[in-house]
Amino acid sequence: MSYTKEDIMRIAKEQNVRFIRLQFTDLLGTIKNVEIPFSQLEKALDNKMMFDGSSIEGYVRIEESDMYLYPDLDTWVVFPWVTEDRVARLICDVYMPDGTPFAGDPRGILKRVLREAEELGFTAMNVGPEPEFFLFKTDEKGDPTTELNDQGGYFDLAPTDLGENCRREIVLTLEEMGFEIEASHHEVAPGQHEIDFKYADAVKAADQIQTFKLVVKTIARQHGLHATFMPKPLYGVNGSGMHCHQSLFVGGTNAFYDKDDKLGLSDTARHYMAGILKHARAIAAITNPTVNSYKRLVPGYEAPCYVAWSASNRSPMIRIPASRGLSTRVEVRNPDPAANPYLALAVMLKAGLDGIRNKLPLPAPTDRNIYVMTEEERIEEGIPSLPADLKEALSELLRDEVICDALGDHALAHFYELKEIEWDMYRTQVHQWERDQYLTLY
Repeated sequence: MSYTKEDIMRIAKEQNVRFIRLQFTDLLGTIKNVEIPFSQLEKALDNKMMFDGSSIEGYVRIEESDMYLYPDLDTWVVFPWVTEDRVARLICDVYMPDGTPFAGDPRGILKRVLREAEELGFTAMNVGPEPEFFLFKTDEKGDPTTELNDQGGYFDLAPTDLGENCRREIVLTLEEMGFEIEASHHEVAPGQHEIDFKYADAVKAADQIQTFKLVVKTIARQHGLHATFMPKPLYGVNGSGMHCHQSLFVGGTNAFYDKDDKLGLSDTARHYMAGILKHARAIAAITNPTVNSYKRLVPGYEAPCYVAWSASNRSPMIRIPASRGLSTRVEVRNPDPAANPYLALAVMLKAGLDGIRNKLPLPAPTDRNIYVMTEEERIEEGIPSLPADLKEALSELLRDEVICDALGDHALAHFYELKEIEWDMYRTQVHQWERDQYLTLY
């Protein structure tokens, strides 16, 4: 829906909204907010609400900390789970005191790359994300454990799927907040779930991913459970992905569809895929941004490890779903739900636009199961691997000028610094596996 300032003030009064969360996202993808009472709402709607950006990961230094939140009025929603002293939210863009967009705001970075798409004639990027999550039990203090809520499998139902009631309430809550839910089901691993919602334009899709995570965690908590979007919380079972279905439009026409092509794919779609494949190893640092992300990207658990595409085969990182016409789209399968959705969509779009701009040729599809191919066969077929760990991904990121340009100097420098610290902490930590393996052996 579209809202005016007057609409929001009226709805807030009618629904007795007492507090408003002005939400934004830090560089690592964590939702942040400044909560204001209703008395300050009009000031916020006039873009006059200031906050200290020096305390936010990847933002600014303490000597230049004043920043402003510009609410996107169309993101107004009242949280349905708070019935007394009601709470609403507005998602905000971050601006500097001089009125210019903050270069390190992830939402602003995505908007900047979308403007590049507009310069090439594309009016919209549609995205259908599929974020997966696990439900774990909590202890008597309410802290998360690693005890699964069920032992169900793909498409199982109650009583095997003990997360069904929680998942159903999440769906109902999302629908109250304006989501159009397409499907909800148990995923492959025990305790793993997926809820699919309808595609939207890129900025709205990223906003929805952030809202989705908040709702899932909130409702799970009310059921005595802990929901996690950690990519690989358990060894030996599938991890959680966030497949991103994407397409470009020119007005009401899907630029990825060509009815005369054997696969129904336009040259634009092929160049777009070629761009993503070319930059895949650099993109991984953003789409798979944690140490844990690379525990998911291993053979045998349905997660793509190899830079290839296919019209149907699910082992490559890009797949073309069967729908055609307006629904023709590219499914990029390697992103995981730990990714900052604004940055992940920005770098995928940037890579695809590079392919379109330079008319990059698309390699032949890989219709064999890559997991059973030998290394020699993969080399012969020209199929590279995605990075093996976060350190390798960061190195690939720095070498790729196109993807660095998508992020901009500020976000790139701060993201790299934060991830270098994360890698170094992991590298120098002594893990339980090492103690189990070596303590009595040596």
